[in-house]
Amino acid sequence: MLRILIHYGLHFAMPLLFARLYDKEKWMRIYALFLASMLVDLDHLFATPIFDPNRLSVGHHFLHSYFAMGVYALGLFFRPTRILAFALIFHLFTDIIDYMMKLIFS
Repeated sequence: MLRILIHYGLHFAMPLLFARLYDKEKWMRIYALFLASMLVDLDHLFATPIFDPNRLSVGHHFLHSYFAMGVYALGLFFRPTRILAFALIFHLFTDIIDYMMKLIFS
């Protein structure tokens, strides 16, 4: 249960905190970009099985690949894509943390 709370807290609560701290006036737009970054999980639909609780998605799915991470990292250097790039990287970080917690707590 703790793992689920941490995982979804990192996906929903932390982005809200980031958005509020980054820009108090445009926080809703920034939070919406963080939520939109979860669309990266659509690449799970191309895997067999679609969901495997014992699989680390980073490095397995094409939008979670190391190449994709490099593209997301490049996005940090450009103002129009900076927030979305950070959101995507944070999403992958969250997936890694979740997998590590699975290894530790199981």
